[in-house]
Amino acid sequence: IQRNDIHAHHGQGQGYFKKAVRWLLHARAQHYEAVVLLIDEDGRPERTEQLDHAQQFSGVTIRRAMGMAIRTFDAWMLADEQALSTVLGYTVQRQPDPETIKDPKGQCATLLEKARPAMAQRDMYTRIAEEADVDALRSRCSRGFRPFADRVRALRS
Repeated sequence: IQRNDIHAHHGQGQGYFKKAVRWLLHARAQHYEAVVLLIDEDGRPERTEQLDHAQQFSGVTIRRAMGMAIRTFDAWMLADEQALSTVLGYTVQRQPDPETIKDPKGQCATLLEKARPAMAQRDMYTRIAEEADVDALRSRCSRGFRPFADRVRALRS
């Protein structure tokens, strides 16, 4: 959520709330229909509270779906072992609770090492996103993906 021409006041506290509101203001000024904003929690739980506050903020009227990936969005790539198996070309066992994995990006890289055919990690992510069962992600990533998915779905109505 960084862009040189979109600045937030850098005073004390609520940095992610301020950045999210600046994006809302920018989107409204550009006549966007909605804002979809996703950031990684990166072990900083205060980010979730700040983004939830921005999601509910009524000071800017533009539709929005803001979300927090617990720990990182890479964890979401680990939630559906069937999608992983299809994309990587071998049977991948169900991974532990994705939102508790300390290094989800590293876990994805480890699984990728055995992929057939070999691919870049970004390509793995693209293919998993195409294959993944959204309901599986909602179920296995209930703190981050589920609320974000629900907010995105609400934008369609």
